[in-house]
Amino acid sequence: MAALTRRLITSSNPHASRCISSWWKNVEPAPKDPILGVTEAFLADTSPHKVNVGVGAYRDDNGKPVVLECVREAERRVAGNLNMEYLPMGGCNSMVEETLKLAYGEDSDLIKDKRIAAIQALSGTGACRIFADFQKRFSPDSHIYIPVPTWSNHHNIWRDANVPQRTFHYYHPESKGLDFASLMDDVKNAPDGSFFLLHACAHNPTGVDPTVEQWKEISYQFKVKGHFAFFDMAYQGFASGDPERDAKSIRIFLEDGHLIGCSQSYAKNMGLYGQRVGCLSFKSTAS
Repeated sequence: MAALTRRLITSSNPHASRCISSWWKNVEPAPKDPILGVTEAFLADTSPHKVNVGVGAYRDDNGKPVVLECVREAERRVAGNLNMEYLPMGGCNSMVEETLKLAYGEDSDLIKDKRIAAIQALSGTGACRIFADFQKRFSPDSHIYIPVPTWSNHHNIWRDANVPQRTFHYYHPESKGLDFASLMDDVKNAPDGSFFLLHACAHNPTGVDPTVEQWKEISYQFKVKGHFAFFDMAYQGFASGDPERDAKSIRIFLEDGHLIGCSQSYAKNMGLYGQRVGCLSFKSTAS
């Protein structure tokens, strides 16, 4: 696109050149991503002892990218067996069906009864953005409560969807743990029927998660207040090493009868960073 724009601007047609220049003259370069900036500094560093602490990605002892063997095996199984036809509007049905089992349970009655609405998405970022747009369209006067701190892109996603943001307490720097009392106060003091963004496990960036008992208390208070929980689950399997255990927060909310939304991503746990594989799902009331 940049090359095309330059060719248009340097066109022999002076009128076209003036139009192109005036159309985009107020566009400023996007600010550099601070995390990607760490990787740029790493690549520029000549020290043989350097370590990249930027984007979280699988690496071997020499700092080279690692592709999981299960991913290589999946590649071998599907190679040459797929056509290039359009997928259904909701994406690859088989991928979505298997993904839902990770979040809602292998033998989930909700899945069997078709009470989960789901679509394929461009990793977790795309799933969050679709939900933010969905929230704005169908609940236009609502806000989203986002924890402090959170993954920085959460703010960009809901901002660009024009959903007003509010925050709730989460991390307690002095104890390097969860500020549970303040979190619960914020949940109680939020207007009834508020939307909350929750990290299902392996909270980014702190790594601090509520205990099972704390999740139960959070779920109970959400029920009292009629809040809607939207879970971003980008690290299932990373917190405990057990995907089932890491989905416990979602299962607790489901057991308590909540209607929830969920974003899932395979970028981290399967190392599918560039493939942008994800899913957005809702528990619905329909049978």
